[in-house]
Amino acid sequence: LPLHPVRQAVATRLGTPNPANAAAVIAGLRGAAGDCLAGRLHGIVTGPVHKAVINAGGIPYTGTTELLAEQAGCPVVMMLANSIVRVALVTTHLPLRAVADAITSEALSQCLRITHAAMQRDFGLEHPRIAVLGLNPHAGEDGHLGREELDIVIPVLEQLRGDGMQLIGPLPADTAFLPQKLSGCDAVVAMYHDQGLPVLKYSGFEQAVNITLGLPYPRVAVDHGTALELAGRGIADPSSLMAATELCARLAARR
Repeated sequence: LPLHPVRQAVATRLGTPNPANAAAVIAGLRGAAGDCLAGRLHGIVTGPVHKAVINAGGIPYTGTTELLAEQAGCPVVMMLANSIVRVALVTTHLPLRAVADAITSEALSQCLRITHAAMQRDFGLEHPRIAVLGLNPHAGEDGHLGREELDIVIPVLEQLRGDGMQLIGPLPADTAFLPQKLSGCDAVVAMYHDQGLPVLKYSGFEQAVNITLGLPYPRVAVDHGTALELAGRGIADPSSLMAATELCARLAARR
């Protein structure tokens, strides 16, 4: 297994990330992405990155998903998955007060198209069935609890159904993950981060992975944070990393 070292500014101490090494972290990510874009690598598996430390090092950073999308110059969708459910997100790392303004017809349509294409190409589903959550409680209650479903979500779903996509919804988020509702669905599209991910993580956190849909190469990440308190103690659970590595290899074989 060839190793490509990235020089750090200061020596690393387990469990104590140093903002002085932020540039080295980003260089490693960008280097791997560049090799994928050039065809020298076939995929990337990434571990957790401490966002606060990177930003403290003077590098604006909201997440690896956004960094890879910017470098590849293409729109992407964040999907988290385990053996029970796949959840794609229309918005990712936004304050909750900013979510409603970010749910536009263009953003939703783009998310659904990317998710649909990835289900076909990466997961071999010719006619994927995708459940779409509403933004508001009870999916807006016919406009009484918000108009985003009436003004944005329903028109987009109707348009894309006309293009042949099998879309279910908008569904109230509080009941959408019941087993009988998930039956027959290949993926769920949630409007924001904490709408769709708590159920997924509760149903199988150890095997959950983060997939970036839309990149020209497969990228799969662990679905957990840095957990600095576990560093160097030999008690961290590698299940998510193993699942991410295995899935990335399978996705690369399909490209």
